[in-house]
Amino acid sequence: MVTIQAIRGMPDLLPDACNIQSQLIRAAADVVESYGFREIRLPLMEKTELFARSIGEVTDIVEKEMYSFDDRNGESMTLRPEATAGVVRAVIQHSLAHAGPQKLWLAGPMFRYERPQKGRYRQFDQFNVEAFGLAGPDIDVELIAISARLWQRLGVTDSLTLELNSLGDGAGRQRHRDALVDYLRAHADVLDADATRRLESNPLRVLDSKTPAMQPMLAAAPQLPDYWDDESRQHFETLTQRLDALGIAWTLNPRLVRGLDYYSRTVFEWTTTELGAQNAVCSGGRYDRLVEQLGGKPTPAVGFAIGVARLAALMEARGVTAQPVADVYLAALGEAAEAEAVVLAERLRDALPGVKLVVNAGGGSFKSQLKRADRSGAQYALILGESEVESATVQVKPLRVRDDQQAVAQAALAGTLRERLQASEAAA
Repeated sequence: MVTIQAIRGMPDLLPDACNIQSQLIRAAADVVESYGFREIRLPLMEKTELFARSIGEVTDIVEKEMYSFDDRNGESMTLRPEATAGVVRAVIQHSLAHAGPQKLWLAGPMFRYERPQKGRYRQFDQFNVEAFGLAGPDIDVELIAISARLWQRLGVTDSLTLELNSLGDGAGRQRHRDALVDYLRAHADVLDADATRRLESNPLRVLDSKTPAMQPMLAAAPQLPDYWDDESRQHFETLTQRLDALGIAWTLNPRLVRGLDYYSRTVFEWTTTELGAQNAVCSGGRYDRLVEQLGGKPTPAVGFAIGVARLAALMEARGVTAQPVADVYLAALGEAAEAEAVVLAERLRDALPGVKLVVNAGGGSFKSQLKRADRSGAQYALILGESEVESATVQVKPLRVRDDQQAVAQAALAGTLRERLQASEAAA
């Protein structure tokens, strides 16, 4: 019988990888909620029209990468390839913006059909942060500050570079588009097939091309900053002045355009040189016209998305490892001790919420149980045998530091463990 395998490009996430990604998502949620953002949860599947209207009919995502199908009623459905369109749909549908500015976050899987490679899969998790109803550069600054604070918390600040650009707005953006189309037409012999196809429909995306033969030509193409209108220029200058005041380093990348049609003005990416070709860890920008484009009232908006697997890979490259399975491992030998261990463990969980306590299961000698305790990553092993049951004590054995094993009365055990674990955490 042939063994069933996971779908190509949709890999299993095994416990150690889950552990690191969960650390990341918890840290990200803590950081954004400290800035007043609230969680929103959305369906994995939406009507195909939502993504066609928001992302753009001529983007690679809509043309090549969406998982779309007709349901039993013949209506076209799509597994979400990105989160922003769904958030906008929810904001409009539930009239959230009517109550004032909305600051939202969400985390979960996205789906795109593309060639699987390291750092790019067909199912991948993102962490999204979206803000609605705020037009000024102050919220752009806040989002970038949030991301910078998260990098600091995760220990990856030195591995990331902030790239900024502005797509401009209004007449200035149209003038740049016209100049870019004229320039690309004059160099049509250099354009690859994708660039030729995008020339009329989405010329900005040509600037994002990675085709080596096109790079000299693109380096000399008309640049967006030369066409900014006064308001866009002031918005960008205020943004960068405030980033400077916060000590957040940035670099102007005039070819940074982002891959989706709905962006305007500020766009940014945090990139790294430590993950090979898939170098963007966090990407975002303003999409001030998307709410209106999808049928809502004009509402300014800005957001960013973090590639969870890429950021987790960067954390691992910087030496971040999976958290231990246990803080404390309770070993018991003998029927009376095993029965007592279950009761004792529940009392400890009541007294020490948040402490990871594993009770040995499946029996075994003390030696084998202590090996399991060591493999769990626990700071301490609790040893319960017949003599400990009779004396209402527990042997507390340090596993990570050189220290003596100590008999502790069960009544004092929770306090002893609390003190020792806090001391271990402070020392770390």
